[in-house]
Formats: sequence, structure tokens, C-alpha cells
Amino acid sequence: MDDVHARRRRFAAEARAERPDLALLCLLLAGEAEPDLGEAGLDAAQIELDRLAGLLPYRPADGARGWARAVADLLGDRCGFHGVPADYRRLESSLLPDVLRHRRGLPILLSVVWMEVARRAGAPVHGVALPGHFVVGFGDPEAYGREAAETYGQGAAGAYGRPVLVDPFDRGRVLTDSDADLLVVGATGAPLDPSMLRPADPRDIVLRILNNIRAWAAARPERSDVALWAVDLSLLLPRHPARLRYDRAQLLVQRGDFATGAAEMEAYAEVVAAVDEEAAESLHQQAFAARALLN
Repeated sequence: MDDVHARRRRFAAEARAERPDLALLCLLLAGEAEPDLGEAGLDAAQIELDRLAGLLPYRPADGARGWARAVADLLGDRCGFHGVPADYRRLESSLLPDVLRHRRGLPILLSVVWMEVARRAGAPVHGVALPGHFVVGFGDPEAYGREAAETYGQGAAGAYGRPVLVDPFDRGRVLTDSDADLLVVGATGAPLDPSMLRPADPRDIVLRILNNIRAWAAARPERSDVALWAVDLSLLLPRHPARLRYDRAQLLVQRGDFATGAAEMEAYAEVVAAVDEEAAESLHQQAFAARALLN
């Protein structure tokens, strides 16, 4: 899988599958940063996830809490998967093969490891995309229900039949209602809303990973190559912000591809014109300025 076009075709096809393989999408994404990963590297990562799943007990007692404790004991304590603030400064923290090798990463990538290992072992597990901090839920997400929504914040996580939330960044620490609420307040300034506890779709998880990578690259103008492939993959997802087309045009101009960047900016302007003629005119002017740089 060293051909970028073939890898991206596979990524696009998997993203549009009825039940996309989250691990495979993350591995194909990593192939953009690690072109030598190849098919053998993809297989090795999947095999490692399978191996870890095989170390989990069969149907641990105590339902969701039992699963949460068993996975945290294996991945957090015995294997040492965790994160530290310095990981936010490393691109590798967003790449699944590297996270599997070094057992360090961002909350969302560690959550992918938790979910994929637990899922392979038969656990009822799902991702929870809290603002600013991704976590994992064990149990039936439908059990949140109206009563749980009304009483959220009064008991320990897992009360009222709701799933148990854990934080893989903190070695799988079980989160109380107050813990989860504090994470959200810290990120948004507003309390947790029960709608934030809905299971995250694999495609939305991948888009969030790509957004993290773009944010990493934005702080490092010399790595516009990373920003560009992150935008390119985001555009292959069935759901993505339309503005990404503008971001891609800007990156192309930044990288010296003035003609292509200008053409993409004009194409985006045609879309915008239907709702905002003034913004469309501004885009046409930016495209003109980009073409002027060719002279």
C-alpha cells in the first residue's frame, strides 16, 4: 500500500462503507505520514490489536464496570498505555501504529486502542466525543434515556443503568459524573449536556483526528505538507465542512501552487455565491491575487 492514490481510494471506500472499520481508517491515515508502512504494517497493527484483545478475560463479572476495569487493568496498568501533556506536541501521537508501538498518544487515539481491543473481546464499547477530551463508554448507550438525562450529575458514573465512562489518557480511570462535567466545563465553560454522551460515529472520530493533525501543522508552517494531506483525507469523508475546500486552496497557494489554488478558490466561490455574494466576491479577489503571484 505504498501508492498514495491506491491508499486514498481504499480510505474513501472504507469511509463510505455501511460499517466502517475504525482501526483500518486510522491505519490508512497513518500511511500518509509513514509512506513505508505498507500492507505488512497495516496487518501488524491489526494483529497487535487482536493479540491485546486475546489477553482480556471472557465476559468479566459486573457488566459494564467489569469490562471497564478489565480493559483498564490490561491497557492502562499492565501495558502502560497513557498520555502526557507533551504528547500534544507530537504528530506521532495521532498515528495509530506509533501509539501501539510506544503506548503513548492523544486521548482520541488512546480511545481508539481501548475501543478496538475491547470490541474484539466482545465488550459493549463506544467512543464519546466530549468537547476537548475524547473518552470511552462501556455499556449500552441507549440506557442513558430520559431519566438519566434528568438526573445526570447526581451519582457515580454508571448509575441509573448508564454506561461507564473511562479516560484512556489517564490509564482508563473511571469518570464520575462530576469528572465528566468538569472536563466539559474546562473545554467550553458550559456544563455537560446529555447529548454529548451519544456514541461517536467512526467517520466523525477520524475527522476529529484529522482536525487535530491540521491544528498541529497550523502551528508549524514548515509542515504544510502534513496540513495538505490531512485536508485531502478530510475531503474524502462523506461528511465534512464545506470550508475545507477553501482551506485546501489556501494551502496550495501557501505551498506555491498558485494556479491550482486559485482555481479551487474560484470553484469554492461559486458554491458560496448562492448564499453570500459578498464573500464570493472576496474569494474571487483572493484567487486573482494568487494568480498574480505567477508573474
